[in-house]
Amino acid sequence: MLGTNNNPVNKEEISLFELNGRIKEKINQSFADAYWVRAEMSDVRANVSGHCYLEFIEKSAAGQTIAKARGAIWAKTFRIINPYFEQETGQPFASGLKVLVKVTVEFHELYGYSLNVCDIDPAYTVGDMLRRRMEIIRRLQQEGVFNLNKELELPVLPARIAVITSPTAAGYEDFINQLNGNKNGYPFYLKLFPAIMQGEKTEASVIASLDRIYQHIDCFDVVVIIRGGGATSDLTSFDSYLLAANCAQFPLPIITGIGHERDDTVLDLVAHTRMKTPTAVAEFLIGQMDLAAGEVSLLQQAVVSSSLNRMERRRSQLHMLVGKLPVTVTNLINKHNTLLTDSKNRLKQSVTKKVMDANQYMQLTEQYITMVSPEYIMKRGYSLTLKDGKIMKRVTSFKTGDELSTRFVDGEIKSKVICRIIKKPIRKP
Repeated sequence: MLGTNNNPVNKEEISLFELNGRIKEKINQSFADAYWVRAEMSDVRANVSGHCYLEFIEKSAAGQTIAKARGAIWAKTFRIINPYFEQETGQPFASGLKVLVKVTVEFHELYGYSLNVCDIDPAYTVGDMLRRRMEIIRRLQQEGVFNLNKELELPVLPARIAVITSPTAAGYEDFINQLNGNKNGYPFYLKLFPAIMQGEKTEASVIASLDRIYQHIDCFDVVVIIRGGGATSDLTSFDSYLLAANCAQFPLPIITGIGHERDDTVLDLVAHTRMKTPTAVAEFLIGQMDLAAGEVSLLQQAVVSSSLNRMERRRSQLHMLVGKLPVTVTNLINKHNTLLTDSKNRLKQSVTKKVMDANQYMQLTEQYITMVSPEYIMKRGYSLTLKDGKIMKRVTSFKTGDELSTRFVDGEIKSKVICRIIKKPIRKP
């Protein structure tokens, strides 16, 4: 009830400390038990005394923070919880993880409301991590990129290698020594693309290295992502959607060897080939060169064998030809001799016939010439009359006074034309 001077009457005054004390008493009475609480850790930090202070938050489906509480893990408890959690989950006790913790509710007059952690269930965190990994894998599968890098054909000779790792990593040195010391002396050409391989900057650093490699992609056969050994908790960055998506869609085969054996990260799952260590990656690459060398050796043997077989067949054929050659040559010579003999005989017969025909022709010609010769005609009782050395055949060729010469078989007489007597031929009725 207020007085006329606006001053409360019958008022009870207490200090803030007393009010907080009453709140503390009520909280201790109402929340005397310990509770298993699901929450996400935020702002985790340990001080020099070994105490761990953090903040627990809960977010809505839309990602908005809907609850918050300060938390503390006292040094004695934290020395037990921290290594146990890392061993079971493979993750450092750090911000961003969802946990199931056993807490007691406390209220301090000076520091207010907080949760005191006394136990933790790593299985819950493992389940949440597994769910998150499965969500990334399902997303990559739904986008159709999960197996893209695996489907690339590994070059026959993977000698030009782009290496993504920390230049100071012991695993990088082991990798180089293993490659350079291969017993067959295969040449490998390496190019280092430095990257941070541990912590929050790993994702962005490795992706940046992939981008640099892509600018010179024709210079390389494969990409190798390696890191040395270390705590499993250092592998959180390799369970990254962005990093996995970049690697899955990279146009060169990616080989991983990030130094762990128990679990595969999402990066390992999307890579073309996953090996356990950097040394194992080097052995794999050397093995690929061995396979190629083996195939070349097999081809070489096949070529040699085929050549020898062909030479043997040719040698056999040659021996057969050599064996047949005398008979063949003899047959050819005999055949040739027969042809020559036949040709000689035909030629002889032809020549003989030609000679006989020529002789007969000459005899007939000679006989004809003899028969038509003046001497032969005159022997038969004929004579030749010549005028000026020419044989005269007709009376009309003469004229009075011409001097003539008449030849007989046994001599010649001279005469002179006194007159010509031309008798016309008597026509038969």
